[in-house]
Amino acid sequence: MDEPKITVMMPCFNAEYFISDAIQSVLVQSFRDFEFLIINDGSTDRTRELIKSFKDERIVVIDQKNQGVAVALNNGLKHARAPYIARFDADDICFANRLEKQYRFMISNPDCIIAGSGADYIDNSGNYIFTHLPQFTTHDEIQQLHYNLCPFIHASVIYKKDLISRIGYNKNAHSFEDHLLWLQAKGMGKMYNMREPLISVRLNPGSLTMDERKRSKEFHRIKNKALLEKNINSEDGDRLMAIISNQNSSKNKEGAYYSLLAKKFLWNNYDPLKARTNMKKAITLNAFDIKDYLLLFISYLPKNVIYNLYSIFDSAK
Repeated sequence: MDEPKITVMMPCFNAEYFISDAIQSVLVQSFRDFEFLIINDGSTDRTRELIKSFKDERIVVIDQKNQGVAVALNNGLKHARAPYIARFDADDICFANRLEKQYRFMISNPDCIIAGSGADYIDNSGNYIFTHLPQFTTHDEIQQLHYNLCPFIHASVIYKKDLISRIGYNKNAHSFEDHLLWLQAKGMGKMYNMREPLISVRLNPGSLTMDERKRSKEFHRIKNKALLEKNINSEDGDRLMAIISNQNSSKNKEGAYYSLLAKKFLWNNYDPLKARTNMKKAITLNAFDIKDYLLLFISYLPKNVIYNLYSIFDSAK
């Protein structure tokens, strides 16, 4: 395949538990004219072995020492051969018609540089949690978003390689390299969201990023400054990494995972019993987070009161 129409670009790091399902979901796409570029970011588990177990000529593997997702993605952009990049993550699932629908959309809208989609969210075991349908779909709506609202689910996007490659991912924007990139790409062309879900996003405690409401005030200060200025320097990047490393113990990430599940079962897929079950697990792991107790209390309120409180609780930092 000398000139594939799409490069599916998937970085991975120690993804042995989910990567086989992720790869399989790409290989069975109804759209066939793609290369599957997998950037192995220094995995130390069975990730590379599992990748190599798939015998498909469309798979291209790039091995690098562990340098983080931004460096992995920039490395992938250098090697990608197709004019369109479909981003994907190693613990998610592509719907079988994802590439076909996104390619048709880009061809039908030649002024579009980035198109995202909705997504079904699943838990660590693959159980359905809720469906996210983008509220902002048109270019004008996305352009008018406040800078601290990310318009796209990163793993759902397809974008034009030549334009995005001019910017690249900022390696100092730890955990929000995609958000910063979208802001930097404003003015280069039109951006859209396809409202229908085209991927399943897996929430799991081993994911690279933790629910940001669990991050410190300094983390949010640095991030907001970077998004406002559309840039971040290495000094702030180092400080972000120190904050993340300090919080990213397995216990903290597991607690944040259960807390996030509880919020989704309460706000997005009203199931107070499941919300309470997950919140109690979160409290067991982190007994000093006041917001977890607040959410547990809210779960016992009438449904209409819960939804009226949503905007207040959701905006709390």
